[in-house]
Amino acid sequence: MYKKKLMLVLALMLVIALLASCGGATGAGKLKVGMVTDAGTIDDKSFNQGTWEGVVKAGKDYKLETQYLKPTGTTQADYTKEMGNLYDSGYRMIVCPGFKFETAVFEAQDKYKDAKFVLIDGSPNNGKFDDTRVAKVGTNTVAIFFAEHESGFLAGVAAAVQLKEGDVGFIGGMEIPAVQKFNWGFQQGVNYANANYATKITIKAENVIYQGTFSEMAAGQQLAAQMYDKGVKAIFAAAGGVGVGVINEAKTRAGAGKEAWVVGVDVDQYSQGIYTGDKSIILTSAMKQLGQAAISMVKAELDGKFPGGQTLTFNAANDGVGIPASNPNLSSDAQAKAKEVLAKMKKGDIKVSDVQGSLIK
Repeated sequence: MYKKKLMLVLALMLVIALLASCGGATGAGKLKVGMVTDAGTIDDKSFNQGTWEGVVKAGKDYKLETQYLKPTGTTQADYTKEMGNLYDSGYRMIVCPGFKFETAVFEAQDKYKDAKFVLIDGSPNNGKFDDTRVAKVGTNTVAIFFAEHESGFLAGVAAAVQLKEGDVGFIGGMEIPAVQKFNWGFQQGVNYANANYATKITIKAENVIYQGTFSEMAAGQQLAAQMYDKGVKAIFAAAGGVGVGVINEAKTRAGAGKEAWVVGVDVDQYSQGIYTGDKSIILTSAMKQLGQAAISMVKAELDGKFPGGQTLTFNAANDGVGIPASNPNLSSDAQAKAKEVLAKMKKGDIKVSDVQGSLIK
């Protein structure tokens, strides 16, 4: 009898040990989540950082191992190399933020069939722009896009209602769809406020500039200085590291007692804009829920519901874009107007165009 009980206890201990080594759906070691950065840096206070913070939070929430790798260059080969390094280290979910990963993911999704890929702001393709072009979101890949024009619109409304009159400008990084949509939405939001809330905000063509990169901080600061010198009150900076330069210029001017506002991008950049005490030059931010997108994909994979093969859009209707719920630089009226507009967008009463020059329908 004693031997039978002992054998039963040992068997039970073995089962428990095996279960522990396998882990549950949220157990450590069950899934390793990696990310490869694009041309920006992991501390860009914008696109890369917002995505990475989501990966990190998912790792903490579900007790998963996480890691990011920064390529030495910005070619497809550079991205492919780091994705391979993550895979070789056991990472079976790889998050890739940015359109520059489109071709690398296109190849990797077939090469590493047991891995899952999350491509943000892009869709896998072979990089050709002729009759040989092939595009495919593999069954182990999800392509995620955001309605940047909607968050840009909300930021435009809030900024216009707050400033009431005067010039505003836009500084973008590379002239790609995601950045363009921020610009077009912002302009429509300003126009909407002028038409509906009696504001008098103007955006001159000379004050809409694409710098051409996401990394030239000094160039961003120089462009911002030129705009502020011309009397521009606020600049919407959708430009990664270039936008950091814009923020730095505004902080310098605010510290000297001058008016210089910035509309942040991708994440709530209020803390990045602090120049003294708790005062910030960030008027509001046109946000994309980058972190939440990453977290939702990790959870989907753990739940066995990874939406492979699909292209998802995060927009106002599903709370995928917006502006911060509060900002001390916005009056209660500006925040109320923005909230009112958001509600109308969710109901479909306001439709923001993602095409340059189009009017609100």
